[in-house]
Amino acid sequence: MARPFEELDYRKTRLGELVLQRRSVLALDGAEAVEVKLNGEYLMSSLFHVAEEDLANRGLAPLAGRDWEIVVGGLGLGYTAAAALAFPQVARLVVVEALEPVIDWHRQGLVPNGRQLSGDPRCSFLNADFFALARGDGFDPARPGHRWDAVLLDIDHTPSQLLNGAHADFYSEEGLRRLGRFLKPGGVFAMWSNDEPGEAFLGLLRKVFGRAEGHISLFENPLTQGTSSNGIYLARMPEEARA
Repeated sequence: MARPFEELDYRKTRLGELVLQRRSVLALDGAEAVEVKLNGEYLMSSLFHVAEEDLANRGLAPLAGRDWEIVVGGLGLGYTAAAALAFPQVARLVVVEALEPVIDWHRQGLVPNGRQLSGDPRCSFLNADFFALARGDGFDPARPGHRWDAVLLDIDHTPSQLLNGAHADFYSEEGLRRLGRFLKPGGVFAMWSNDEPGEAFLGLLRKVFGRAEGHISLFENPLTQGTSSNGIYLARMPEEARA
């Protein structure tokens, strides 16, 4: 019989107290949920991952050709990375994760997609600060300035509700232009948001990338017995790189 609650891991990190837990949800007849909490606040749950998968599906859909190289910013429970790897055109996927315990959970198979990601030779984990890399030489330490087909980001709650105030400069015009240096012509930047897409940030994306759109990701919420939503921002570089 499954335990009603089990703490799988507890770590003190630079962002605070990080907990991985598994519990039976009484409202769902004891269905099991794997959850991550940071400083007592829920960050993610295996009950809700439609929008994380939408991030990969929408973000990669505009790409053409093959042998794609993809960056995923934020590992979480691995749903975005797993959805990206479902595209056979993906030749290389680098997941940038600042919290080493989250990478450990995947390698140890403690989370739903851990074994899948760890066992796929196309996928690698980079224990680093995504935002620091975006300010610097990019997401491949061995190849400074390397350009990617897509960057999929799922770290902060929204462009204005941040896990860490140090991330704020990324969501500025200058920060987004820095990111654009690491995208190929026609490359995609896509980002998850807890809230539906806002016109202010869409306008900024259009100013920087030229093309941008927002999508609402709807999913059934078994806890409220209703429908909930998240947002996806999608921007694309011009086919010809800007100077």
